[in-house]
Amino acid sequence: MATQFKENTVIVVFGASGDLAKKKTFPALFGLYREGYLSSSTKIYGYARSQMTSEELHDRIKGHFKTTTEESKQKVEEFLKLVSYISGPYDKAEGFKTLNESIEAFEQERGVKEPHRLFYLALPPSVFITVAKELKENVYASNGITRIIVEKPFGRDLETATELQKQLSPLFTEEEIYRIDHYLGKELVKNLFVLRFGNQILNSSWNKESIKSIQISFKEPFGTEGRGGYFDDIGIIRDVMQNHLLQVLTLLTMDRPASFDPESIRDEKVKVLKAMAPIDKKDIIIGQYTKSLDGSKPAYVDDETVKPGSKAVTFAAMTLHIENERWDGVPIVMRAGKALNEGKVEVRIQYKQVAKGIFEDMPPNELVIRIQPNEAVYIKLNAKTPGLATTSQISDLDLTYSKRYQQFWIPEAYESLIKNALEGDHSNFVRDDELDVSWKLFTPFLNYLESPEGPSPELYPYGSRGPEELKQYLADHGYIFTGPGKYQWPVTRPQENL
Repeated sequence: MATQFKENTVIVVFGASGDLAKKKTFPALFGLYREGYLSSSTKIYGYARSQMTSEELHDRIKGHFKTTTEESKQKVEEFLKLVSYISGPYDKAEGFKTLNESIEAFEQERGVKEPHRLFYLALPPSVFITVAKELKENVYASNGITRIIVEKPFGRDLETATELQKQLSPLFTEEEIYRIDHYLGKELVKNLFVLRFGNQILNSSWNKESIKSIQISFKEPFGTEGRGGYFDDIGIIRDVMQNHLLQVLTLLTMDRPASFDPESIRDEKVKVLKAMAPIDKKDIIIGQYTKSLDGSKPAYVDDETVKPGSKAVTFAAMTLHIENERWDGVPIVMRAGKALNEGKVEVRIQYKQVAKGIFEDMPPNELVIRIQPNEAVYIKLNAKTPGLATTSQISDLDLTYSKRYQQFWIPEAYESLIKNALEGDHSNFVRDDELDVSWKLFTPFLNYLESPEGPSPELYPYGSRGPEELKQYLADHGYIFTGPGKYQWPVTRPQENL
């Protein structure tokens, strides 16, 4: 049975008229309510500059709610009764005072002695500080609990991230701030902790003695699709790699924390970040997609919102090295790209090959963690071909979530993280020093790419696997490709496309 949070909690979603709130924040709040993880005593406000009524906000958001059963459909109207809308500017006190008056009236009516308020900033970074100042001045619960969720990007380099933190820290304590990276809420990312440390068969081999290479891959089958103006200033490295993939990497490689305490976990993540060698500027691939081979899909620079002659990076592959006792010498390849042949996010841990002798050409074992879509964990093993044959083939131990956990509700990432924030659990949020160390790692590399000396991206066709040199790059960094015909594919899983 689901447990409910503190009664009469107030949640305010700033940027309520935007796409993030419409497609992620409000649907996540509904998901928690639908599953019994959000009390019916909760009051939810949407706040934005747009002029509209509460009913218009309801119409805007409810089409994005997941309602797979008749019972869940009935809960939509129940949930919407909890949601009100207030219009106001972000840079003036008047709207915030109106909001506070409404919150105080609600809390007084419910007899609340110790307010519990959660503010979600589904806003662009340009107004983070403006809104945070008005919140602290006009809506802060000084006699209760105040928490604030801040969406990425947390700056665009070390300097801007430091300045953002410098302005935010006098307003809210680190304990009150929740920097959300939604990848930390994904089921398979959260499961890394248990997979690693809860299974001796894996934990004992999770080191340089057994592992030859690691890949962390992010692939999208679509381009910027009219968002090129935004992407032009961000690029794939800032958009995906410095945050999402780096978070996955730290959970993959950190040492075992002393406890489940959030600070103990985050301490270990910071330690492994500090052990990373600078990114080798010569050991990279960067690319930008051009038209598809059949001409049906446009090039990145065909987007009218993109600057002429843009060198924006839509594909990148880089190798990171952790200089500590556990990982020294193990290449960790992170790669991410848009307009590729498929959409998926996964981790591939390839083990060293068995000793030669009786096994001359035995493929290495491989642990694959499919984060999305179709969550799965499988280990590729060598086994004798069934029957009278004396040859071997690659099979696997397969944990595909859609087959194994049909009776479970697996929350969306935003559902999971909002639940954590309501409970005051920082485990899956980014700490200030973690942010600082990650930007120290990436900023010199980004400065080089964006300088006049930076290389031009290699062109690759929309719908391809990326730049042509990718396969050789992976081979040069320790990855061994399994030959065709050696793997007995499960009928429930599509063949791998690296």
